[in-house]
Amino acid sequence: MSHTSFATTTRGLNRDLPPMRLYEKAKKLGIWNPSDIDFSKDKQDWATFKDDEKDLVWLLLALFVAGEEAVTLDLLPLIEVIAREGRIEEEMFLTTFLFEEAKHTDFFRRFLDEVCDAPVDLSRFHTDNYKTIFYEALPEALLNLKSDPSPAAQIRASVTYNMVVEGVLAETGYHAFFTMLERNDLMPGLRKGISLLKQDESRHIAYGVFLLSRLIAENPQEWENLEMYMNTLLPLAIGVIGDAFARYEVVPFGLVEDDFVAYAMTQFSKRFERLEKAKGQSLDEVNRITKQIIESGDS
Repeated sequence: MSHTSFATTTRGLNRDLPPMRLYEKAKKLGIWNPSDIDFSKDKQDWATFKDDEKDLVWLLLALFVAGEEAVTLDLLPLIEVIAREGRIEEEMFLTTFLFEEAKHTDFFRRFLDEVCDAPVDLSRFHTDNYKTIFYEALPEALLNLKSDPSPAAQIRASVTYNMVVEGVLAETGYHAFFTMLERNDLMPGLRKGISLLKQDESRHIAYGVFLLSRLIAENPQEWENLEMYMNTLLPLAIGVIGDAFARYEVVPFGLVEDDFVAYAMTQFSKRFERLEKAKGQSLDEVNRITKQIIESGDS
């Protein structure tokens, strides 16, 4: 398909759109190098861990590194759909997604290789709930966009990726790492990397809220589909959390399952309520409210 015009020589770039606000943040905050993070203290701390503590760290890292690889592998069709629609401002921001997801994959694998003396095969930590999301639902939703770029298909992809994988599972995983490491002042390199990674992911989630809000404002009849995808995937995400805790008779680092299920549900409910409001909003309202969320940093 040939081009007939270019936004930059016909209308220019709309720098007031939420994705362009996120792009400005990504250019400023997203340029960090996993290879620059010092893991020397982390190696010392690792040597003091008990076997069950090492097992829990391996488990969390196995869930994260495969998840980051999965979105790196599967994200491109979403970028292509947005590009084909001529939404250059959104595509410009989405180019940072792929770079950042690859960087996150690099970070977790580097930590596994240099600090954790990781087992050869970490996939044993991937339970059926995890596999259903990352081996099946995520690639199916995103790769389906190659043949079906409809609003309904975009909603399915963004709910799976932004709302559930990032907004529920990843954020609950960060919370686990910070809870068990900060209270004991352990592994400063891992904590630093995760804090930078979390900052990246907050932009991704903010874009997901924007994209889904825009799609619902434009296609209010798709709300039932969005609600169905959210409610179908949530039990699987909660199942991943439950699987992790079920592995231990006494959970290392004093973690409590109910705390993390409650945290996950809070994150889910917060985004769900924002999306529900988009049903009656105009595109101008979606842009205004999303910009307020971006500026407040509360994705």
